[in-house]
Amino acid sequence: MLKEVMCMGELSRLPNVGRVLEKNLNEIGVFTAEQLREMGSREAFIRIRMIDPGACLHMLYGIQGAIEGIRDNLLPESTKRDLREFYKQLCG
Repeated sequence: MLKEVMCMGELSRLPNVGRVLEKNLNEIGVFTAEQLREMGSREAFIRIRMIDPGACLHMLYGIQGAIEGIRDNLLPESTKRDLREFYKQLCG
């Protein structure tokens, strides 16, 4: 628990991670950039959808961008296409 408290705020230093996304990531047990990279954007998004059914495609892009260290609007179109397909399969 102490490690989690000490790490709070670390994620907000990543691109695309604001208060809402950081809160959601913390709720699924992700407190560091390393933990986020290890989990991956798809698994993180699946877990976030369990606690926040309103999580949208833009959030998925944001998570992927955070992992890659870039703004979500700079993700390659091929990455966005893959994430859109994943989102469609997951969310109908």
